[in-house]
Amino acid sequence: MSAKEITVNNHTLRWGSRTYLMGIINMTPDSFSEDGLLASGTNQSTMKGEGLDKAVHQARQFFASGADILDIGGESTRPGASSISAEDELERVLPIIQAVAAELDVLISVDTYKAEVAEAALDAGAHIINDVWGFKVDRNLAKVGAIHNAPVILMHNRSSWVNAEIKERLGGRYIGVPYDNLIEDIKRELLESVNIAHEAGIPDEHIILDPGIGFGKTVEQNLELLDRSDEIRSLGYPLLLGTSRKSFIGYTLDLPPDQRLEGTAATVAIAIARGADIIRVHDVAYMSRVIRMTDAIIRR
Repeated sequence: MSAKEITVNNHTLRWGSRTYLMGIINMTPDSFSEDGLLASGTNQSTMKGEGLDKAVHQARQFFASGADILDIGGESTRPGASSISAEDELERVLPIIQAVAAELDVLISVDTYKAEVAEAALDAGAHIINDVWGFKVDRNLAKVGAIHNAPVILMHNRSSWVNAEIKERLGGRYIGVPYDNLIEDIKRELLESVNIAHEAGIPDEHIILDPGIGFGKTVEQNLELLDRSDEIRSLGYPLLLGTSRKSFIGYTLDLPPDQRLEGTAATVAIAIARGADIIRVHDVAYMSRVIRMTDAIIRR
């Protein structure tokens, strides 16, 4: 199973010593969380101008607020979002990856499920691959990770239009998603992703698991998964949890994405209590305080 620590680009992550913070930089016009840095209809010149300036400013703020990793993505994964081409995705993410890598001493992950995008991103200065489909959409992505000796985040995902419901105020959620046994099914399907990684030559110490809260799970299933996420951690791999502003918080509290700060804070504290090693968030400054306080209690 995974090692107790990993060194990436001279940054050593010691699992269990503290909770690491990942800040989300959405180079999209259609993020569910309403924090996308590109306006609708953005063209390539804007991505290298105003959009890039906003992204670099956000990266600096996140870094100053305690982010250990900046997760840069160019395609929305919200329920009902349209897919984009690898070319368009690269136009969105490469300029910010290059700019951040040149300026900040911070780890960079690229949020993509496309091998072509990941390879270019790693060449441009990214260090980690974050695949929301756990290598099950593009298996060549695993080969890219192996060749570049890059850590990989493998997420569980059963997202499908068939089970998506979208409400104007609260956004998208999943309903009626069938599981025989929620936790055991997720564990089994995550280990399928681990197998793909192994077959490509990725070692255990480079694998991080994400059970995919919000991705193909109902509100109740997300609540149960968060509460039982220690069972995912028991597989022996570092655990990443991303609950920030997600719809299960919104539907529980009847609040839109921009009013889910307190709900997110509660989920972050529970996630750490259940053994999360990395927390992925939008509100870095606020959640950095939640993490530090929770760590002070949990990791004495």
